[in-house]
Amino acid sequence: MTESVSTLVLSDDAQAAGIIGMFLKELDKFDCRGYVSDLSQAYEIIASAKRILLVVDIDDRTEQKIDFVTKISAEIPDCKVLIVSENPSVELMVKLMRAGAREFVSYPLIKTEFLNSIQKLADSFDAPVKESSRCRIISVFSNKGGIGKTSIATNLALEIAKTTKENVALVDLNFQLGDVTTFLDLKPSFNISYMIENLGKINEDFLLSTLEKYKDTSLYVLADPPFFKMADDVSPKQIDRLITLLSKTFAFIVIDSASAFDDKTITALGKSDLVLLTAVANLPAMRNCQRCLELFSKLGFANDKIQILINRYMENDEVTSDDVEQVLGKKIYWKIPNNYFTMMSAINKGIPVVELNPSSNVAKSYRDFSLFLTDNIFRADFENKLKNNRKDD
Repeated sequence: MTESVSTLVLSDDAQAAGIIGMFLKELDKFDCRGYVSDLSQAYEIIASAKRILLVVDIDDRTEQKIDFVTKISAEIPDCKVLIVSENPSVELMVKLMRAGAREFVSYPLIKTEFLNSIQKLADSFDAPVKESSRCRIISVFSNKGGIGKTSIATNLALEIAKTTKENVALVDLNFQLGDVTTFLDLKPSFNISYMIENLGKINEDFLLSTLEKYKDTSLYVLADPPFFKMADDVSPKQIDRLITLLSKTFAFIVIDSASAFDDKTITALGKSDLVLLTAVANLPAMRNCQRCLELFSKLGFANDKIQILINRYMENDEVTSDDVEQVLGKKIYWKIPNNYFTMMSAINKGIPVVELNPSSNVAKSYRDFSLFLTDNIFRADFENKLKNNRKDD
């Protein structure tokens, strides 16, 4: 931390706020603005500060304060939020993380834990994307073409960027028939081959200036090579290294993988935290899924790493969701409804479905899927932190 950082406590409990203020005064380069209980007053103070840490006691007026954190996070990016709570339930913390909070401590306050969380947030002003931050890598895979894999990867990546406000990389690893740039109507100046040739130069600034940014979102696209020969020159080891480097800058990486079980694809799937095994509800597709699950098991992939995603799902399909689960011996992770005309129109226009028809059932499904995925991640983070805190105790 190189500059002074303002701090403000939002609490209805004067005694608790006083203790927090006393702790804050022990840190150098922190300008403590005291505490307030009035939301309007808090907003004015935050809006007038260059950069500020907001400590929110969430136990009173919980819903109002969640709305306030959401508003602050959306409108004032130079405000970082820490939550304190006596009874931090998992569901409450998921809501707050979705709203924009990134750190929490529980009552009774342990001074070292509280000050460490404050310092971590303060340091993030000078390093918005930290190499130690946890990147989630999600691969969309099918060993059969024509399932809608690219459409899923593209729409999901965009929704994750919108949901989390984090930088998201969408990587086209379908070297022979990549279509991500077509689906988003992009003409990138650089592609994955260029990145591979410059692995030694890659850092955050290089990536954010070289990858193609999609409009005014936090989605960055890494295109497939324009020529087949370029793809032949890319090795699995280089793919591994590239994903590792991307994970130091991006909070999420969504990979549109090839449909073949080659070394490059297996490397990418192995690096992934989540593999969305994509299919449609018919018997040939189920048979393909069975083969994939058998191979993933032989590769040693964890069972919960591979999740079933059904695309173009219709409630009146002859093969039902129960049939799918019975055949595969695995629960369906998510179902994206069939809406052929809306999806084809979006693809032909080169725009995501949410931009073409945000009220359509398929656009809503992608929004809900993004929330489902990110909520699960926030929940796991919170539960791991609680587990680690218990170990420390």
